[in-house]
Order: sequence, then structure tokens, then C-alpha cells
Amino acid sequence: MPSSIRLRLWQRAALDRLAAGDGADFLAVATPGAGKTTFALAAARHLLAQAPSRLIVVVPTAHLKQQWTRAAAELDLHLDAGWSASRGLPGDMHGIVTTYQQVAAAPRALLGLASNAVVILDEIHHAGDERAWGDALSVAFSGARRRLALSGTPFRSDTRSIPFIRYELDEAKPDFEYGYGPALAEHRVVRPIYFPRTNGFMEWSAPDGSLHAASFDDPLDLARANQRLRAALSLEGEWLPEVLGAAHARLTAIRAHQPDAGGLVIATDQDHARGIAELITARLRSRAVVAVSDDPLASERIQAFARSSDPWLVAVRMVSEGVDIPRLRVGVFATTTTTELFFRQAVGRLVRWQAGIGRQAAYLFIPDDLRLRAAAAQIADDRRHSLRRRAEAETAPEDEAALDEVALPGDEEQLSLFSMISAVATDAVIPDDEGAEEPAVVEDDPSLTFELPAPPLLAGASGAHLAGDGSTPVTRMEAKEQLRLANAAIARALVQHTGWTHAKVNSELNRLSGLRRVADATVAQLQRRLACGERWFAGL
Repeated sequence: MPSSIRLRLWQRAALDRLAAGDGADFLAVATPGAGKTTFALAAARHLLAQAPSRLIVVVPTAHLKQQWTRAAAELDLHLDAGWSASRGLPGDMHGIVTTYQQVAAAPRALLGLASNAVVILDEIHHAGDERAWGDALSVAFSGARRRLALSGTPFRSDTRSIPFIRYELDEAKPDFEYGYGPALAEHRVVRPIYFPRTNGFMEWSAPDGSLHAASFDDPLDLARANQRLRAALSLEGEWLPEVLGAAHARLTAIRAHQPDAGGLVIATDQDHARGIAELITARLRSRAVVAVSDDPLASERIQAFARSSDPWLVAVRMVSEGVDIPRLRVGVFATTTTTELFFRQAVGRLVRWQAGIGRQAAYLFIPDDLRLRAAAAQIADDRRHSLRRRAEAETAPEDEAALDEVALPGDEEQLSLFSMISAVATDAVIPDDEGAEEPAVVEDDPSLTFELPAPPLLAGASGAHLAGDGSTPVTRMEAKEQLRLANAAIARALVQHTGWTHAKVNSELNRLSGLRRVADATVAQLQRRLACGERWFAGL
């Protein structure tokens, strides 16, 4: 059991503010890559030590359930990622990790479980994605003792206010905020990021049959600007292959001194993602892993990519936020989603600091679209100001000034009537970052040690085996899955040798081990059931 943890300065400051407050709700906004998960779990250990209760974590995607389960297990907090409304909570689990969609499907099933509980709402702005999600949160977690909401960027209410969030003039008001600029200034928290942007000349046929041609410099109304961007990102034009080639060249140069450095392409949709992967293979002679939501193995592919040294990952929204792949250094923003929130989430995938590398700037290649240029300029401004404050770093070259914000994309067009005619890349603006990134030799790590209180004791947790092959730790959920497989194997062997039915064998194993249902069993109960089966088989 870990008795202490190394926290960054902002994490300790946020914990102190959380501990000093007596309200039920706390919103922490911290830039992607800063360590929101570690802060939240350290806060959970603190809150659960004050008054033992259940811990419930709500995340945007199923993939993040596994990531949170692993992170919690490292702090000896054990979460059930397979919870459903029809299942109970095993006695050796501190709580559950679920998704906003699951909460919306069964809010009243969570009402009792969440009574007096500690609730962590990860990327809370997603609760405004659908009205039913926010309503369900209000029902499910109204009786929670503390609710800790997290977000990677400030957000507005738009038309749907989100439960448990305090607003001022339609803007969510954080109880603690830690932006990209302060994180960059602290060293060893986030990377400096640069935005190579590429202009182009696009020709297309609009849904109404009219023909258009424009570069990214030409002023267009919102509908035509969206069409121009779609034309540039088309698989049939030359703009996208040109930009992919430039990004691949940058990644290749980085891999010369960081061999496992990776690149991420954020595509518009699933067919677009698969087409981009084919372009990378055919034109760049490189390997690209595709992770899209309709692939049941998508989460496994992302995890495998994170552990590998494969060069490219192509995804749509699955890697837009929350997913931790620190080796990503280069990105291509090849999606028609142009909101500032989504753009900052994409940036967040590239800025996570890695120890032991030295210089490690990140690069996000973007279309020279007015909206993306403005969003990039705001982040670049934070970067320039932060880098100027470093005694050993030179001033970064000036990017163009941030432009006024424009309206967000409107209703979906008639996609079937849109046709790209041609798209070619023209002027590319490549930022010269030499001397502007983190010095090769940096100051001491500014983190500090935080003493962790013991987590609540769990029934039936003693003797739980939490190792995989003897060297790779696994979560309690993974240990249970291994034991369930072993129990299934011994049951099959008993069926074969006794001639009994599967139902009769499993019923007898449950009786011998004093177990009511395998799905609700603790690790110790599954171990006892397996031992009963092995003794039965040995006596045949």
C-alpha cells in the first residue's frame, strides 16, 4: 500500500483548497497533461479517510474506465469497471467507474450506491453533451457527500447548464484553475507546443450545386468556410497527403533521438480515419494503427500503441481527451470539428511531459483556417510568455496575433451533395523553435511528497493476488478476470469427467465455496471456489 505520493505544486495547492472548503462541490480546471487524475485520486484517499464511503468515478468513454481503474489501483483504490444496474458491488471494491452514458441509462440504480459517496466527475463538460446526461447526474448524485468535477479547459454553459457547477455570466467558475502557461513555466509538467500551419487552394461543388474556389486566406461565410475545410481534408485531394508528409518528416527527425516517439492524426469520421491510415501506408511507407469507436478492440489497440514504438495512430474522437500516451510528439488536426474546446483537447494529447528526454517540443500540424489559427495563437501566446520567463531560453519567434473568434459551425450540411474537386497545399508556416524549447538540462523536479492516509478497509480483500506473470501488476478487476477464467476451465474439466451439466457443476462449486454468484464475488471468494474445484477434480 503506498503511504505517500509525489505531487506537483499545483496538485498540493488544489488539495489544500479542497480540504479547506466545506461545500459539497469542487471544480478543478487544469491543463491537459498536468495530472488531474493523480490529483483526484489523492483527494479521494484524503476524503475517504475522513469518512469511509464508496468512491464513484464517471468518465466520458469506456476506454477511460480502464485507465482510471489502473491509476486508482496504484493508490490501492479498487474500482469495478464492469458495474451495471443489475449487479451488486463486490465487498473487495472501493467503488465503481462508469460513463456518463451509463449514468443516463440508470440514474436511480446509482442513487443508493452514491448515497454519502465521494464522486469524481471527469471531463465534466461532457455532461452538457445531451440534456438527459445532466438530468441523470442530478438524480444519481444528489445524495453524494463530496463531488469533485474535473476539466481540461474552461468551458461555457451554452444552452445546457451542468449540475453541481457554479456559473458566472454563463462561464463555469472553477474552485481551482491551472492553465497551460503556468504549467509550462514550472518545468517538467507540460511540453511547449508549436503549430505548423498550411494554406491551400481548394475547389469544390457545394450542396446547392454551385462551384467555389478559395484559399484559406479568402474571407468566406460560415457555410463556405466549413466546405473549404472539408475539401482540404478530403482523401481525394493533395492537401492532406502533403501535410501528412511534412508531419511524418518531423516525426522521423524526432525519432532519431527518441526512437519511440509517436504521431497522432485526428480524423473527421471513421471512413476518413481508415483512408488516412491507407495514405500513410501507401505514400509514406509507414505503419498506422487505427482506433475507431465501432471497433470492439479499439481500447486494446490504443493501449497496445501506448506501450509500443509504432509511429502513427489514427483516431476520430477516442483519443481527443483523457487518453494518456506520453510518447506522442506530433499531431495532424485533420478533422472538421473546429470548436476551441475540442482543439485544446487535441493539443492536450501532445503536451504531456516525459522524464529523461531533455528537449521535447511537440508539434500539431493544422490547416490555416481562421478558427484554428486563432485557437493556436492563444496557446502559442501562453507558450511565448512562459518561455520568456526562463533564464536559459531564448524568446520564441512571434506567431501572428490571435484573431477575433468566429461563430461555431452551424447545422450539418447535405453531405451527399458536397463534392471536392481539388485541394492543393500552398504556403506552409513552419515555426522556428530552435532555442525556444525546454533546455536539455533542467532544474530539479518541483514536485513534493504528500503523505497519503490509508484507504478504507475492504471485506474479503485479504489474500488477493494482484500480480500477473510475476512482474506485471494487474488491477483487482484483472485479477478477478483471470480467476473467473480459471474457474471456468476447472468447471469444464469437471463436466467432462463427471458427466454433469455445466449448470449442475457450477451450482455445486458455488455451494462448496459458499458463493452466491460469481459476478459479485471477491478475489478471495474466487480463489476459494477455484481451490474447491481443484480438490474435487483431484479426487475423481
